[in-house]
Amino acid sequence: MDSDTFRAHAHAFVDWMADYLAGIEQRPVRAQVRPGDVLRLLPAEPPAKGEPMEEIFAAFERDILPGVTHWQHPRFFAYFPANASPPSVLAEMLTAVLGVNCMAWETSPAGTELETRVLEWLRQMLGLPEGFEGVIQDSASSATLVAQLAACERAPDGAAAVRGLAGHRAHTVYASAETHSSIDKGMMVAGLGRENLRKIPTDSSFALRPEALADMIRQDREAGLIPTCVVATLGTTAVGGIDPLADIAAITRREGLYLHVDAAWAGSALVCEEFRHMLAGVDDVDSLVFNPHKWLLTNFDCSAQFFRDMGEVERALTVSPAYLRTATGDQIVDYRNRSVPLGRRFRALKLWFVIRHYGVAGLQAHVRRHIGLARDLETQIRNTPGFTLAAPRSLSLVTFRYCPEGLDDEAQLDQVNRDLLARVNEGGLAYLSPCEVRGRVALRLAIGAPATEARHVAEAWDHIARTASRCAPPASAGDVSAP
Repeated sequence: MDSDTFRAHAHAFVDWMADYLAGIEQRPVRAQVRPGDVLRLLPAEPPAKGEPMEEIFAAFERDILPGVTHWQHPRFFAYFPANASPPSVLAEMLTAVLGVNCMAWETSPAGTELETRVLEWLRQMLGLPEGFEGVIQDSASSATLVAQLAACERAPDGAAAVRGLAGHRAHTVYASAETHSSIDKGMMVAGLGRENLRKIPTDSSFALRPEALADMIRQDREAGLIPTCVVATLGTTAVGGIDPLADIAAITRREGLYLHVDAAWAGSALVCEEFRHMLAGVDDVDSLVFNPHKWLLTNFDCSAQFFRDMGEVERALTVSPAYLRTATGDQIVDYRNRSVPLGRRFRALKLWFVIRHYGVAGLQAHVRRHIGLARDLETQIRNTPGFTLAAPRSLSLVTFRYCPEGLDDEAQLDQVNRDLLARVNEGGLAYLSPCEVRGRVALRLAIGAPATEARHVAEAWDHIARTASRCAPPASAGDVSAP
């Protein structure tokens, strides 16, 4: 493809992208296909000869697009948001055309130094202490794995990066019972073993109970194990629980454990001063991660991780064969030594575009607007007969349950809520995700798409309420005394 042809297609693609964003509200939120529908449309063998771009793009619109769930849709309320703002998309286009690998300073000086600067901006924006250094990872899952590896270097019988963990006492890791599944996976990948992850009970606000944590650490020490790391969560997935950092930090400081904070979603709210109470105790935190690609208008993937002592991370991850040594190695950071992959995308560029375009005030307004919409929805749920909050609202996350009058059997209520979720999502007007709260099925509605306005939340709630009326079983079905 020559430059003129590339230019023509690039212009056409950008026009299509602008039209897509302008008209996304007219599309169904969730893909309206069944398993295998897209696969059947794709040829079983690769093309023997190259095809014109016009035909390829026509196939994209015809065969691929119907199978896409639209994460930027204003009525996408499932999981957590995955923001893709126009400035971020434009920067991603530049990243793609540059095609650089930011594994070392020499391979992309601007990539390294821009990453250093935007992470310092983020540190200030979140209110983290001076001295914390950052690195951009692909996701919070990778960041948590890095934290677990760093924790193993500090622990007694450490130096796992050199000697490995085989033949040593088990290293135990602690997290809330509401913790994300990436903590389990990190245990597997790091070689720590899932059976050595201790899930600590939570209180009435779904926050980790510090006294239960202290008891579990004591029991493991008495059993001859090596308590190594605590993962505290700011904004658990199901209900948005906020763990008490100050109380947890007091325990990890006393016990000599590594403290990592998973703030993947809720961390974006820290750009607003009124939510920084969540950071009480952060001076004793060893690492923290949050995802600008969730709620800070930077498209996937872009996960910012901060460390109090970057030396622990680099001891866990540095490998320096001759072909990676450069003349500048001792003068400036090589971010490859702070991440698991050697190859690194130029993620700092889109973050730089976003922060410069919106400014701190614009990003604060973005977060506050969604929290305000969730607050209004919380009131609506309280005032709608048959619905109840399954947990207190957390920032822009609302978790609720449909409990029609006269139906008291919990198992039947679970099925009613499963049925409600399926019907709401199948219609294509809105998309929500399920969760379990204290073992019971609930629905979670997370507000965060860039284009979401009050009317979109109102339309979704009206749809949910009307659909619920068709999900309740006959009144006799709730009679548990019937034979």
